[in-house]
Amino acid sequence: MDTIVLEFEKDILEFEKKLGELKALSGSMSTDLSEEIAALEKKFLKEKKDLYSKTTPWEKVLLSNRFQRPQSSDYINSLMQNKVELYGDRIFGNDPALIGGFAEFRGYHIIFLGQEKGKDTKERLVRNFGLMHPEGYRKALRLMKLAEKFNKPVIAFIDTQGAHPGTEAEERGQAFSIAENLAEMSALRVPIICVIIGQGGSGGALGIGVADRILMLENSIYSVCLPETCSQILWRDNKHASEAADALKLTASELLELGIIDEIIKEPLGGAHRDLDLAFNRVGRALKQNLDTLTIMDIDELVESRYQKYRSIGRWDNGTMGL
Repeated sequence: MDTIVLEFEKDILEFEKKLGELKALSGSMSTDLSEEIAALEKKFLKEKKDLYSKTTPWEKVLLSNRFQRPQSSDYINSLMQNKVELYGDRIFGNDPALIGGFAEFRGYHIIFLGQEKGKDTKERLVRNFGLMHPEGYRKALRLMKLAEKFNKPVIAFIDTQGAHPGTEAEERGQAFSIAENLAEMSALRVPIICVIIGQGGSGGALGIGVADRILMLENSIYSVCLPETCSQILWRDNKHASEAADALKLTASELLELGIIDEIIKEPLGGAHRDLDLAFNRVGRALKQNLDTLTIMDIDELVESRYQKYRSIGRWDNGTMGL
């Protein structure tokens, strides 16, 4: 469990601890302190709302990367029933950074995909911190083609800093695997919904991220690269990561305004890890609403709508430069 306290949260968490101690003390005393405690709780709630409503892009980055946050397996286990996980890409092997298979979700038979970082040091090493190899993308594509064959919607949970950057991944065709997924997903003849639950980094996220609907948790991020990487590229160190976060437009609110994502899922106050059941319920409700809409669409209209969605992203200027 991640025990690191983020700098901007220190005062809030310290006050929360003191309030808990006061409640425990009150229970052991003959004096009734309920009114005083209620007044403190009301003031505390106001301060928390004020703090988290003003989080900067860099603070969102820090929140998105907390290992306390629920991972793909948590959402899948909470929201889905009768799960059957499938393994391997039928070419090289199985990539533990991606879990996927068949499941039932609120009346729908679906294919699920989820990038998994791991919950402790041992599991994080096994799952390579959610950094997928080419066989992971090929496994995802194999499952999506099964979804198309059996007419099942695809639900993908995205949470990765990026694709695996190692030599072995490049040797096994990392770039080709991601590119193939982009092409195949753009024309896949079933509904696709992606939920960014933590970090959506670079091609690592995009390789399972072409969708009819892109949903994003309030404190998650989605970017061409993480701010730390951007800082290393532009300034040759990590000292400008906060500045890079401001420039990259990677928060949910910024991406919704730009038309990159379709919906923001509000998190419990302080982050999804603060109230797991509430976070699961909100994600489940958003998935159900979007599935209800997408599954009644004509399949040709669905694929064309997906195509137009991505064609409309971005702006360009055809003007000529003056000589």
